[in-house]
Amino acid sequence: MDEGEKLITLSHGAGGELTLKIIEKIFLRRFSLKNALNGVGLEALDDGASIKVEGKEIVFSIDNHTVDPIFFPGGNIGSLAVAGSINDVAVMGAKPVAMLNAITVEEGFPVKWLEEIVDSMNKTAEEAGVAMVSGDFKVMPKGKLDKITIATCGIGVVIGERAILDSGARPRDKVIVTGTIGDHNIALLSKRENLGFETSITSDVAPIWDVIEAALKVGSIHAMKDPTRGGLSQALNEIAEKSGVSIWVEEEKIPIKDGVQAAAEMLGLNPYELLSEGKAIIIAEESKANEILSEIRKTQHGRDAEIIGEVKPTKPGYVFLQTITGGVRVLEKPIGEPIPRIC
Repeated sequence: MDEGEKLITLSHGAGGELTLKIIEKIFLRRFSLKNALNGVGLEALDDGASIKVEGKEIVFSIDNHTVDPIFFPGGNIGSLAVAGSINDVAVMGAKPVAMLNAITVEEGFPVKWLEEIVDSMNKTAEEAGVAMVSGDFKVMPKGKLDKITIATCGIGVVIGERAILDSGARPRDKVIVTGTIGDHNIALLSKRENLGFETSITSDVAPIWDVIEAALKVGSIHAMKDPTRGGLSQALNEIAEKSGVSIWVEEEKIPIKDGVQAAAEMLGLNPYELLSEGKAIIIAEESKANEILSEIRKTQHGRDAEIIGEVKPTKPGYVFLQTITGGVRVLEKPIGEPIPRIC
């Protein structure tokens, strides 16, 4: 965020470079106490945080969800909110166990819509065995809110020695993506009034604890992240920068559906910046990568998993894409979200 900027824009909340700048400029500088009980704190800028209590490390994450449209092919804002928090806890190596939520709706919001959304929240939480233990509900006057927002806080217990951070990638590690990328983004865009187009793509929104648990049982996982805002590009760049390594991925190995690729080309979007809501990036020790891949593919949400690249010590902080045509280019992280309110 430049010194001359006086107003917040949509791009500041899109999860890309501008989001990071405003977090560093405003939040990191103004909060003096940023970690507690020897756990992972704010400065880690990970998917969540943790505290250590009586020999246990407890991971928690929080997200405020706003999406347009609130009902989309494959899910709705309720399933999105619950899955998002479950996955943020899971990719830190913690078994999700509980959740809190805060729902705010606009005056005049249809009761049947709220019932459908809450039913989806329950179904998603049940799939992962997560209890909804507390919550809050508010109503804003007509015109003061666009339909509904849902904030969720996920809570989990680390099942290994310590939480897994996205700063742990090591040279020679392999890069695994647990399924096709960009599905959620394209599913939502197909239902936008000003962008409507025909596609069979549905959102991949889902809790992926089954995938993460299978990988953790094999072990030797050094970093994980879910490619939500900013997609694969953002996730890989954050891991590379925080870990002080470079990441090299092969374009032909990245799983992406033909419909997603076609829609991205039609809309002029970079497919590697399209977000997913039911996938994870896993950085694992080279000797264990094939076994992890095999176990992931046995799960409900990991059938399309692939090893897409590797970690190198040279040119730290960069992500390189080895193209289908044989070239190599830098895969940069996005500045902002080209189309807002995706998650």
